Amino acid sequence: MEFRHHARISEIPARAWDALAPNDQPFLRHAYLHALEATACVGEGTGWQSAHAALWDDGRLLAAMPLYLKQHSMGEYVFDWSWAEAYARHGLDYYPKWLASIPFTPVPGQRVLGVDAACRRALLGGVLQAAQHSGLSSLHLLFAAADEVRWAQELGCMRRTSVQFHWHNAGYRNFEDFLAALSGEKRKKIRQERRRVAEAGVSLRVLEGARISRQDWAFFTRCYARTYALHRSAPYLNLDFFELLGERLPQHCVLLIAHQSGQDIAASLLLRDSTSLYGRYWGTLADVSCLHFEACYYAPIEYAIQHGLQRFEGGAQGEHKLARGLQPVETSSLHWLADARFARAVEDFLARESDGMAQYISELEARNPLQRQNPLLLRSAEEN
Repeated sequence: MEFRHHARISEIPARAWDALAPNDQPFLRHAYLHALEATACVGEGTGWQSAHAALWDDGRLLAAMPLYLKQHSMGEYVFDWSWAEAYARHGLDYYPKWLASIPFTPVPGQRVLGVDAACRRALLGGVLQAAQHSGLSSLHLLFAAADEVRWAQELGCMRRTSVQFHWHNAGYRNFEDFLAALSGEKRKKIRQERRRVAEAGVSLRVLEGARISRQDWAFFTRCYARTYALHRSAPYLNLDFFELLGERLPQHCVLLIAHQSGQDIAASLLLRDSTSLYGRYWGTLADVSCLHFEACYYAPIEYAIQHGLQRFEGGAQGEHKLARGLQPVETSSLHWLADARFARAVEDFLARESDGMAQYISELEARNPLQRQNPLLLRSAEEN
């Protein structure tokens, strides 16, 4: 078997890469990663230098991993700025570092693809060994799958836990069924927030796949860029990327556009696969009370119910999502640091942070707005 780094994902045949992917999740697709490179969202000048890892056997791809050399920590959603500052205070370089992740995408799942578990583990070991001989500060594997967490820890990496908020479909027949599962206080609040949007004369239309036009993508990008501008930052993605995404992966694209008084005023982009819906980006050109909640949570949940999807992932962070029916879910990242002194300090920090995170998740679960008994199950028992 031969271990290689690839400076562009186009060096790896799309069919071979996609054949290793575990499911139809869009973010691991060759077309998604290629779109990021082809539209200069990653690459020269961005701080993301592609160095994808692959394991080959006589021309056959056995395992692959999206891998980057990073010159900063932006767009990762697992924050290590303090680690970089500590390195700098001691006159050491933290950047560049190795990063195994999907750029700008805090969606948990496999990061190491392969024909079987043995090949996946072999590639992970090869990447770690290459990092150890590279002279760089560290290797980071973000939002990894459970088996990758176990393998990485066995190879000497440190685990870091964080929390996201996901909605789970308990067999709801419609949005009202979902509301019936919530406590009365939360149910009332959600109805009030949806009513405010309707009373403002705002309606949402759902566009999927090929129905999303170039004009729609341009409008969405305008909204998306404005959101970043309001936070005094620059967007990671551009119109070329979104158009290419719609062209290459239309089956995964869902665009919600809000309309008021004859004009489109806001948009929310979601991606989907056969089981899950993923909230990605949103923006608005008008200030409408509760429109963010409608476009980013309630309408997506309603879409997921209508299409029989099992899960809606609302993205990174956001404790306010708990009040809207999303539940805390623990995620994992893995970290290896070359400097033994910093590794010990980080290991101690992560142990304390992990204890705090476990307590935080317990507190969130205690505030669960879902009632203990699922009304759908009660109704089913009564009918039977």
